[in-house]
Amino acid sequence: MDIKNLITFIHVAELGSFTKTAEILGFSQSTISVQIKQLENELNSQLFERINHTVVLTEKGREVLGFAHQMNKLTQELKVNIQNEKTVKGHIRLGMADSLCKSMLREGFGKFRENYPELMLKIIPAGTEEMLRLLNHNEVDAILTLDNHTYNKEYVIAAEEKVGTHFVAGKDCPLNKKENISVQELLTYPFILTEKGMSYRRLMEERLAELSLEVEPVLEIGSTDLICQLICQGPEISFLPDYVTRQGVEEGKLVYLSVEGFQIEIWKQLLYHRNKWLSPQLEAALNYCIEREFS
Repeated sequence: MDIKNLITFIHVAELGSFTKTAEILGFSQSTISVQIKQLENELNSQLFERINHTVVLTEKGREVLGFAHQMNKLTQELKVNIQNEKTVKGHIRLGMADSLCKSMLREGFGKFRENYPELMLKIIPAGTEEMLRLLNHNEVDAILTLDNHTYNKEYVIAAEEKVGTHFVAGKDCPLNKKENISVQELLTYPFILTEKGMSYRRLMEERLAELSLEVEPVLEIGSTDLICQLICQGPEISFLPDYVTRQGVEEGKLVYLSVEGFQIEIWKQLLYHRNKWLSPQLEAALNYCIEREFS
């Protein structure tokens, strides 16, 4: 059995497209079709249903996919063990919540580059739903999420921890002197928030919706650093994870607001697909993420 045909089969199954597979593997679409046909003939089974330009695994195809992943992992492990390369090289794709990018790369990346000069990291900022899609389609090797707790037997949790979040304001905001602020009073102040749909903003808005409330920000912007700078200077309020605001709070520039009856549970999780081979490259990247984000 040709391992190349199995790899092509895995890509078509994950991407649901002969065209996309051809683009990624650098083959013509006709070559992809021939490889899949060869595999189907060898196994004497139809692996895909092709209806109106859609490609969907058959029941037998889903069964073969599990074996294909196992064979691909064993082949990669065999190559590494036989070659016995001491240098870890290649590239790793990491999907990540945008607000985590800075803390990931601000300190420690220089040391990582010293240890792995031939390993390239590609950081792909995305929302949680998009990250899971990329992971399922093997378009990223691992993801670092900031959202509700994700548990799925398809994913391996390399590391996880609960993340604190607070409504936060500048030191001169009148609410700083109050205890047990009601949500209704809080919403009378102007808000600066990250983009709509961002994990912790989405969870905040879902909680507000449960209380039949909503917030209309005066400014939406992706940079959490800039949000912190702006609320330090004015009366605005924001809702941010503690790792973003901790330095400002410690320096006395920002203050956490005590809001009655408003709790949100957010988790930071480092995940990779259970069918993904834990190569030396991926292991090095995961260890770097754990050291930077979970220690």
